[in-house]
Amino acid sequence: MDFLHAKGAKVILRGLRAASDFEYEFQMAGMNRNLFPEVETIFLTPGEKYMFISATMVREIALLGGDVSKFVHPAICERLAKRVSEKF
Repeated sequence: MDFLHAKGAKVILRGLRAASDFEYEFQMAGMNRNLFPEVETIFLTPGEKYMFISATMVREIALLGGDVSKFVHPAICERLAKRVSEKF
Protein backbone atom coordinates (compact mmCIF):
# COMPACT_ATOMS: atom_id res chain seq x y z
CA MET A 1 0.00 0.00 0.00
CA ASP A 2 2.96 2.34 0.54
CA PHE A 3 3.81 2.03 -3.16
CA LEU A 4 0.19 2.70 -4.12
CA HIS A 5 0.06 5.86 -2.02
CA ALA A 6 3.47 7.04 -3.21
CA LYS A 7 2.24 6.81 -6.81
CA GLY A 8 -1.15 8.37 -6.03
CA ALA A 9 -2.92 5.27 -7.36
CA LYS A 10 -6.48 4.44 -6.34
CA VAL A 11 -6.82 0.97 -7.88
CA ILE A 12 -5.25 -2.41 -7.19
CA LEU A 13 -5.42 -4.77 -10.16
CA ARG A 14 -5.25 -8.47 -9.27
CA GLY A 15 -5.38 -11.57 -11.45
CA LEU A 16 -7.37 -14.67 -10.61
CA ARG A 17 -6.16 -17.81 -12.40
CA ALA A 18 -8.31 -20.30 -10.52
CA ALA A 19 -11.29 -20.34 -8.19
CA SER A 20 -8.91 -21.23 -5.36
CA ASP A 21 -7.26 -17.79 -5.74
CA PHE A 22 -10.53 -16.00 -5.13
CA GLU A 23 -10.98 -16.62 -1.39
CA TYR A 24 -7.57 -15.21 -0.43
CA GLU A 25 -7.83 -12.28 -2.84
CA PHE A 26 -11.38 -11.48 -1.68
CA GLN A 27 -10.24 -11.39 1.96
CA MET A 28 -7.27 -9.19 1.05
CA ALA A 29 -9.50 -6.81 -0.91
CA GLY A 30 -11.88 -6.57 2.06
CA MET A 31 -9.04 -5.79 4.46
CA ASN A 32 -7.59 -3.20 2.09
CA ARG A 33 -11.01 -1.58 1.68
CA ASN A 34 -11.39 -1.43 5.47
CA LEU A 35 -7.96 0.15 5.95
CA PHE A 36 -7.97 2.31 2.80
CA PRO A 37 -11.57 3.03 1.70
CA GLU A 38 -10.38 5.27 -1.15
CA VAL A 39 -8.64 2.33 -2.87
CA GLU A 40 -10.58 -0.08 -5.09
CA THR A 41 -9.54 -3.63 -5.99
CA ILE A 42 -10.36 -4.96 -9.45
CA PHE A 43 -10.08 -8.64 -10.37
CA LEU A 44 -9.31 -9.91 -13.86
CA THR A 45 -9.25 -13.47 -15.12
CA PRO A 46 -6.74 -14.53 -17.77
CA GLY A 47 -7.49 -16.00 -21.15
CA GLU A 48 -7.41 -19.79 -21.33
CA LYS A 49 -3.91 -19.87 -22.77
CA TYR A 50 -2.50 -18.00 -19.72
CA MET A 51 -4.43 -19.70 -16.88
CA PHE A 52 -1.63 -22.09 -15.98
CA ILE A 53 1.16 -19.49 -15.83
CA SER A 54 2.33 -18.37 -12.40
CA ALA A 55 5.31 -16.30 -11.31
CA THR A 56 6.55 -19.22 -9.23
CA MET A 57 6.51 -21.56 -12.21
CA VAL A 58 8.21 -19.02 -14.47
CA ARG A 59 10.97 -18.45 -11.90
CA GLU A 60 11.49 -22.18 -11.49
CA ILE A 61 11.74 -22.74 -15.25
CA ALA A 62 14.25 -19.87 -15.52
CA LEU A 63 16.33 -21.17 -12.61
CA LEU A 64 16.52 -24.56 -14.31
CA GLY A 65 17.78 -22.91 -17.50
CA GLY A 66 14.52 -23.14 -19.42
CA ASP A 67 13.14 -20.67 -21.95
CA VAL A 68 10.41 -18.47 -20.43
CA SER A 69 10.05 -16.12 -23.40
CA LYS A 70 6.65 -17.50 -24.39
CA PHE A 71 5.28 -16.85 -20.88
CA VAL A 72 6.44 -13.29 -20.11
CA HIS A 73 7.00 -9.92 -21.77
CA PRO A 74 10.48 -9.51 -23.35
CA ALA A 75 11.49 -6.89 -20.74
CA ILE A 76 10.62 -9.30 -17.93
CA CYS A 77 12.46 -12.09 -19.70
CA GLU A 78 15.63 -9.95 -19.81
CA ARG A 79 15.41 -8.95 -16.14
CA LEU A 80 14.76 -12.52 -15.08
CA ALA A 81 17.72 -13.81 -17.12
CA LYS A 82 19.95 -11.18 -15.49
CA ARG A 83 18.80 -12.12 -11.99
CA VAL A 84 19.30 -15.82 -12.67
CA SER A 85 22.83 -15.20 -14.00
CA GLU A 86 23.66 -13.16 -10.87
CA LYS A 87 22.66 -16.11 -8.66
CA PHE A 88 25.01 -18.53 -10.42
